[in-house]
Amino acid sequence: MWQRVSIIDNRDVAGSGAMASVSPATGETLAVVPALEEEGARAAVAAAAHAFPAWAATSFRQRQILLGRWLRAIVDNEAALAELVAREGGKPVAEARLVDIFPACETLAHLARRLHRMLEFQPVTPRQVLFAHWRAGYRFEPLGVIAVITPWNYPVGIPVIEIASAVAAGNTVVFKPASPTVLTGLAVGELARRAGFPPGVINTVALPGRATDALVDDPRVAKVLFTGSVEVGRRVAQRCAARLAPCQLELGGKDAAVVAADAPLERTARGLVWGAFMNTGQTCASIERVYAEDAIFEPLLARVVELTRALRVGNPLEPQVDLGPMTTAEQRQVVAEQVREALAAGARALTGGAVPAGPGFFYPPTVLVDVTDDMRVMREETFGPVLPLVRVRDLDEAVARANDSRFGLTASVWTRSAAIARRLERELAAGVVTVNEHLVSFAEATASWGGVRESGIGRSHGWYGLLELCNIKYVARDRGTRRAMPWYYPYDEDFSHFIRAAMPALYAVSWQRLRGLAQLARTRRFRERVSVGSLLGALDRLL
Repeated sequence: MWQRVSIIDNRDVAGSGAMASVSPATGETLAVVPALEEEGARAAVAAAAHAFPAWAATSFRQRQILLGRWLRAIVDNEAALAELVAREGGKPVAEARLVDIFPACETLAHLARRLHRMLEFQPVTPRQVLFAHWRAGYRFEPLGVIAVITPWNYPVGIPVIEIASAVAAGNTVVFKPASPTVLTGLAVGELARRAGFPPGVINTVALPGRATDALVDDPRVAKVLFTGSVEVGRRVAQRCAARLAPCQLELGGKDAAVVAADAPLERTARGLVWGAFMNTGQTCASIERVYAEDAIFEPLLARVVELTRALRVGNPLEPQVDLGPMTTAEQRQVVAEQVREALAAGARALTGGAVPAGPGFFYPPTVLVDVTDDMRVMREETFGPVLPLVRVRDLDEAVARANDSRFGLTASVWTRSAAIARRLERELAAGVVTVNEHLVSFAEATASWGGVRESGIGRSHGWYGLLELCNIKYVARDRGTRRAMPWYYPYDEDFSHFIRAAMPALYAVSWQRLRGLAQLARTRRFRERVSVGSLLGALDRLL
């Protein structure tokens, strides 16, 4: 039996509310969780704030040990965890392992091995030669309490990656899982507790949406990490802005795949079908638009339709199933409305296209053609198993139409040409561009994740994701052996000579620099206040 109540300060805490977990395959209630309200959110923040000073002071080695234990706890329980993801979220069990649990494990393994190298003190050499005597560099210090608010589409992968990164950097966490997959979120928190994290470091709270504002608004929360819709993300950003608190937002996508005429047909068709329909299309980086050059469009379309018709939709607990149900009835309704409007406006569905009869929240994988750019299915995030394909004259048209979007999370290029790949990597407006692949960089622990435009703010994953969770502190050490520095008061005549000579000595062309250095050396300030030894050691920056 998995965890059924919130975890605050490593203690079970049951709220007075009720949050139902529903099977998307049958519509039946799996469990009712006693949800917390605003007081519970504040209690979790208090626990995290209390734990922060001690956790921030722990060594990288101790954090790495605990991250490794969390990894082992997940690996030891991966079969049961994958089944829970399938029951509550609708992914087939094997897919739950592949796209939810594997990425979580990869990040934990990476941090457990490399954290000390990623966040150790980074020395830098000052470029300004008057500062050549400094011992300078960067420290990467924790921010404080981090609120981690995650969606239902990847209820293991997203929270584990974000929580692990936050605590690896020395922060403490209050984690609010999405209501539709609350059991999986509580399981994530329980496995962290089993790993031995100290009380208050990772707190997991079953909160309804209406109580989340108390978490976002709490002045003890140093930063908010939110993954979800643009609409809710905008509201989170506004509430954070009201108290000048930073936030990191990973929001929607309308990701495009650009297919060049020379693309490998079979690889491309299989990649498009998987990139569009994996997790029943419920991925912010799913392929939701395909722009294929005219020469390859017809054979590509035929193969995509053939592969899509062969997909097996059914109960996610059965082993021979490719697609399970959608996670929520509400999201299925969004998908159905977009497809219905497109068909009414002249689009054609070559597969799927309608809500099937029967229990659960199923929707068939749908391939659309004859779509136009003004249709909602081409402008708004669909977040479901729908793949529109568009014929284009050339790559210029493909790039222009791919970039004509308010989103910019990821994009993919399909080609055999390295030159085309390099060109489109530059031209596509996105936070991630992959060539002859789509989606999978989420599972690479060194790859950053995030987008441009309305797809979000900031980055997660890897070193750049860790830096989002740090106070990047520049430090400069002067031993203080000199009585005064040359720029200190008074601004007398000798200072005027010094500063006039310093300009050509530092910034003129080489022969004028030599003249400036000679003039500089004649000033009293230079002789009394500049470390000649340090200056000689920095001559390569002067000449």
